Amino acid sequence: MSISLPNLYNRILSDTSKVTNLPALEDETQVLVTKCLNELKTLHSRLVELSLFSPNETLDDISTQDLLYLSVPYTFAEVQGRIRASNPAQRLNSLIQAEKYTHSYITLMEQYEIIPADERALYDRKIVQIADYGKRRELKINQYKKEKELLVRIQTIQKRRGQVERNDGAPTDFDLIASLLPTSSNTSKDEVEMDSDADEILRDTALLLLRLLYVHASTQSQSMQQELELLRNAPPSPIISPEGTDERDHKRKAVADEWKLDIPVPGGPDGKGPLLDPTGKPLRPFTILPSDVGERARLQSQVFGPGHRLPTMSIDEYLEIERQNGNILTGGGAASQAAPTSSEQLAIDSEMDGTVDGDLKTEQKRQKEESWAVYTEVNPRGAGNTMNRG
Repeated sequence: MSISLPNLYNRILSDTSKVTNLPALEDETQVLVTKCLNELKTLHSRLVELSLFSPNETLDDISTQDLLYLSVPYTFAEVQGRIRASNPAQRLNSLIQAEKYTHSYITLMEQYEIIPADERALYDRKIVQIADYGKRRELKINQYKKEKELLVRIQTIQKRRGQVERNDGAPTDFDLIASLLPTSSNTSKDEVEMDSDADEILRDTALLLLRLLYVHASTQSQSMQQELELLRNAPPSPIISPEGTDERDHKRKAVADEWKLDIPVPGGPDGKGPLLDPTGKPLRPFTILPSDVGERARLQSQVFGPGHRLPTMSIDEYLEIERQNGNILTGGGAASQAAPTSSEQLAIDSEMDGTVDGDLKTEQKRQKEESWAVYTEVNPRGAGNTMNRG
């Protein structure tokens, strides 16, 4: 006996929710991914056989119980994107298929006019194409607010219906889809033939959930397109030789060896064998030296010597010699400015009355003043100024 559509989709959603919380590189995750893909293909085939959806139908023609099956492409995209890839080419192929599923879901939402015009305009703009970072940030904030608003409305309706919230963290998109699907435990005749009020509440919740998935699909589509662009422009993978080495390394080494003089000697590291091959190419390193023994010894002694002349004296010794030669000026600065001038010092010394030095300084001061008086008498003020004469 085949399993019913709601139970099959419930099982797929449960496994998909686990896949999203497991690392994609683990073998356990890949087993679940393979199982989900196979069951999703079975579910899709049965939906096609039943002709649940038609391009000629409108949203009102789709029953409330069938609305949630519009999310099958979205689930396909999530599972496809979790396939483990061992190289960029495999990741590229898997990502292309996942992007097709995402685009298919977005197209379905727009085809049945489930998404309001303002939400479509909000998510049609690609964030990476906005040059202004202020506008880019504003768009991200508006998209986040819309996503939060839809999620709160869904949770509010679920609480009204008496559904118990998960205790192991926030529910995934696939947990939300599964919460609206009928299961074997709640498919009684009374629930199947629900009243109009309950059906309206369930339909509103399903439409809100589809709009929330549209939000996530639009964001994921932009991320996928950026990754696809990187993968398409990435350099080709290296060709690995049977020995497990990169062929490009061999080519680079061969080109580099052509420009080396110290290439390894084919006969071994002892340096024996011919110096040149028949074409004149060196086969082992060599050094050209002069024939004179003395010159060779001199060059050999300079091998580990410095490449410049060493100093013959220290800096302190050089400065002392310069100071003795009078090439270094001393004094100046604040101390020199505060010190008395020669005339001031002579006046101070001449005030030492009763001492031999005091008398000597007094006489020197008198002679200096007398010489200055004679000089000013011979050279009156302004005598040397010839700049302003007519």
